[in-house]
Amino acid sequence: MIRLQPEEQKSMAQYIYSLCAVSLDESKGYLIENRLARLVEEAGCGSYGGLLQRARSDSSRALDRRIVDAITTNETLFFRDTAPFDLLRHKLIPELIDRRARTGAANIRIWSAACSTGQELYSIAILLKEMLGDPDRYGVRLLGSDVSDAAVARASRGVFGPVEVSRGLGEARQLRYFVPVAGGWQIRDEIRAMTSFKRLNLMMDFSALGRFDVIFCRNVAIYFTERDRISLFGRMEKALEPGGYLIIGAMESLNGICPQFESRRHLRSVFYQVKA
Repeated sequence: MIRLQPEEQKSMAQYIYSLCAVSLDESKGYLIENRLARLVEEAGCGSYGGLLQRARSDSSRALDRRIVDAITTNETLFFRDTAPFDLLRHKLIPELIDRRARTGAANIRIWSAACSTGQELYSIAILLKEMLGDPDRYGVRLLGSDVSDAAVARASRGVFGPVEVSRGLGEARQLRYFVPVAGGWQIRDEIRAMTSFKRLNLMMDFSALGRFDVIFCRNVAIYFTERDRISLFGRMEKALEPGGYLIIGAMESLNGICPQFESRRHLRSVFYQVKA
C-alpha cells in the first residue's frame, strides 16, 4: 500500500475539508491513508500528493466525488441503535398525529440528514408502515440526503447484500419488506415509494428543502469542527417546524454549543427541541 507522507497529510486534510467539511487532524492520517489508498492506485498517481494534484486539475470533478465517497463511507445498519426508533414509535409519531389532527397540518415530514446508503430512512419507513398502515393518510414524506453520490445512488436503488439485510432486521421483517434479487435483497416498492434521496453537502444552504417535523442527524457532526457544528445546527433550527424534533447521535450533545436547543428525555432517548 502506498504510504501517506507527513508532508502530504496537511494538504490532503485541507482539501478533504474543502470538499465535505470533514475535519481530519494530525491523528487521522491513518484514515486518509486507509480510505484513499485504493483510489491512489486506481488513478495511477503514485502518491497522495499526486492524487491531490490530479483532483485539483480535474475539471469534471469526478475525482473529487470519488474522494468524498471514500472518506465518508460510514458504518450503518437497519434500526441502528434501537432507542431513536422506540422514541419515534412511542412518543414523536403519536404526538405529530395528534398535532396534525388539531392544527390541520398537511404532511408529516422527516429528514435523515446523513442517510449513507439508506438503511436509516428505510427503517423509519418500515416503522411508519407498521404503525400507520397507510402512511399516505397522514401525508408522510421521508427525505434522505448524503454528501456521497455513490451512497445516494445505492440508497435510491434500495438493493442490499445478504449481510446488510441480516443486520438489524429480523427474519419476519426481511421477508415482509424485501424481495430477493440478483446479489441480495431489494426493498419493496411500497416502502421505496415513501422515500426520496438526494445528494446534499450539509455545509451548503439547504433552506430550499423546506421544514421538517423530525430531523435525524446522527453521527455525522462528530467529524466537523465546533464552528461548523454550530453553523449546521443553527441552520437546522430554521429547518424545523415549530415544536419539531432533532435527533442526534447517542454520544453527541448540543449542550454548551447551541443554547437555542433544549434537550429532552424519553425512555432511553435524548432529543432536542428549540426553546420556546
